[in-house]
Order: sequence, then C-alpha cells, then structure tokens
Amino acid sequence: MLITGGRVLVDSGTYLEDGAILIEGESIAAVGPRNEVEERAGADVPRYEFGGTVLPGLIDAHVHLAFDGGADPVATLQDSTDDVLAEDMRRRAEQLLRSGVTTARDLGDRGGLALRLASEINDRHTAGPRIVSAGTPATTLGGHCHFLGGEVSGEAEIRDLVRRNLAAGAGVIKAMVTGGGLTKDGPKSHQSQFSAEELVALVDEAHAAGVPVAAHAHGADGIAAAVEAGVDTIEHCTWMSSDGLDFRPDVVQQIIAKGITVCPAVSPHWQMLPRFFGEERAAAMFDLVRQMADSGVRLIAGTDAGVQRAGFDGLVPALGFYAHLGLSNASIIDMATSRAAEALGLGDVTGKVAPGFRADLLLVDGDPLADLSALSGVRAVFASGLRHEPTGADQ
Repeated sequence: MLITGGRVLVDSGTYLEDGAILIEGESIAAVGPRNEVEERAGADVPRYEFGGTVLPGLIDAHVHLAFDGGADPVATLQDSTDDVLAEDMRRRAEQLLRSGVTTARDLGDRGGLALRLASEINDRHTAGPRIVSAGTPATTLGGHCHFLGGEVSGEAEIRDLVRRNLAAGAGVIKAMVTGGGLTKDGPKSHQSQFSAEELVALVDEAHAAGVPVAAHAHGADGIAAAVEAGVDTIEHCTWMSSDGLDFRPDVVQQIIAKGITVCPAVSPHWQMLPRFFGEERAAAMFDLVRQMADSGVRLIAGTDAGVQRAGFDGLVPALGFYAHLGLSNASIIDMATSRAAEALGLGDVTGKVAPGFRADLLLVDGDPLADLSALSGVRAVFASGLRHEPTGADQ
C-alpha cells in the first residue's frame, strides 16, 4: 500500500510536505518525498491518495475497556456476564480505533478479558487498537477496584498476583497505590493502600520479568511511595491530601531523575471539573499539571476511558486540556504518540512515521500542528497496515 499525503509528520513538529509512505505487510517500508517513494513502490502497488495530514496513530495510555463510561460503570460491570462484557469490550475497542487510537493501555479489567481481546485483535479476528493490558490490578482487601479480583495482602500474595498476570500475558502491572473515587466503599483517593515493602516487592517482581509498573496514585504520600519504589508511570498524580493539595517539588525532582512518566488521565470532559470541585480547587489542580510540565516531567496522554463520563472516543477532546495549560500542539501530539510509545515500552515499535515501525497511522483533514482539533477530522486509520475508516468501511 502506498499512501500519499499533503503533509506527513515525520518528527516532533516537523512535516514532510508532499510526502508518501510505503507499507509492506504490517510495517512501514519507506517514507519520503512522493516521487521517490512512488518510484520505489512500482506501478502495481495499491495507492491511497490523500491531501491532508498523515501522522502516527494515537495512543491512549489509560483506558478501562471493562467499564462503560456511564453514570455507574461499576454497577454495569457487576451486572454483566463475562460473555456480555466481552462483546461490549469489543465494541469499545473498535470505537477507540475509529477515533484514531491505534494503541491503548488497559489498566485493569475483570477476569483477563482485556488480555483475551488483545489476542483477538492481534490475530485480526476483531477490529481494535493494539492493547497493552495490565490484567487484574493489585489492590488491598476492600481497596480501590477490589471488585476486579485483585485483592492481596502481604508481599507473598502481591508477588503471586504479579506472576499470574505475567503468565497470562500482561504487558504492564497495575498497582492501586491509593484509593479512588470509583470505589465508593473503599479508601479515600488521598489515602495510601500498600506498605513501602509491599510496593517494592511488586515492582521487583514486575521488573525481574522486564515489565513496567503503572501506579494509580492520587495522594501525595502514595505518589512519594510509588516514586521511592521505582514505578515506571504514575497515573493521575493529583497530589491530594486529607485537607487539600500537597504538591511536593522534591518528589517532582525525583520523578524527573528516575525517568518516571506521569499520565494525568484527563477526562474528555475536563472543562466540567470546576462544576464538581469548585472553580478555585479545579484551577489549583490544573496548575499542578502545568507545574509538572514546566519542571520537565514527562507527561503522556490518557483519558481513563470507561469511568464516569469518559467514553472511548474522547482522546482528542482530552488533549485540549494541555492546550489550555499552554503546551504547544507539537508537544501535545508527542504525548499521544512517540512519548506514550516510549512509556509503554513500544518506543521502537510504534509512535513514529518511520521505516521499520509498525504501520499505525492516522489520516486527518487539516493541520493539527496549527489546530489541534484537526485530529478529530479522521479520514482513515491504519493499524498494523490494515485500513479502517470512521464509517466502518475497512480494507
């Protein structure tokens, strides 16, 4: 397949004008000026003529395919059989794909269903993005998302759960380091759940297998503990305390020094947050993300798709949050492509339009470097070389 584009995003903030991309199988074989790549392709190669922008497929680094994004996703989950839930998850994965997401990191499901779905997609039995799944997230007894089945107590049980997830094919290990709002009967969001020794055991077990650890951490104490334990990404990172917010510049410097990435997991409906938290508190929370960005923390994009009011087509609206903070469009696109790929351990596989990378591409009308909302104008999505279109017409 030869794709010709009005412009091709070949590096951070850098377009190749009148470019072309040659796909062979699942991979990109060549990228360059149209005439050069056309000559290499030959006359018999199928062509996809396009006048807009070609860029890497987007990466949503924080989703929960087991949740429906409705008013009470936990109740819906608990009322669903595994067969019904699996079918719903297939539809959600397809929705992600058709919105431009070619890779998604699922950070907690029930019964390994996301791992099963990932296999279906890899085998091309189901349309969807590549899924990097955490399997069953580790939590404490009665802790955050305990209903997903990952309750553990003590280092031995923690290591056993990690090993079971790894044996099932998990590409990341998820630890619920603090409480969360989704679990109404569990610890508060700012409250820590694990001891320092338990977190070290979890990280040690995952890293021994070469698999990264994602830490759900709202509370400042939990964030500090996760950093000390050596996790790879911190999810949410909202710096909550029992009486407000507790931003810790010294911990931020440790995050930077250790190369830990932060995924704020911003809702597509982030503009509604002042209504729930109040104008002043929401502004303070927004400013903490800005301070992390200004300090040099590596941020990546994720939506927490599946929780309340977070659907599976909301990555582009969520990216608007970072534009609101003043980040450049080029940097924001990196957060949802190359930088996210690196954080997921896929930095040499996807996230760039370059020879040897997987043919994960997003074709949009308009110029997203000039107007980020252009990312919503999806013309086609290529995932591992297969074309998918918003209308449902596939290659």
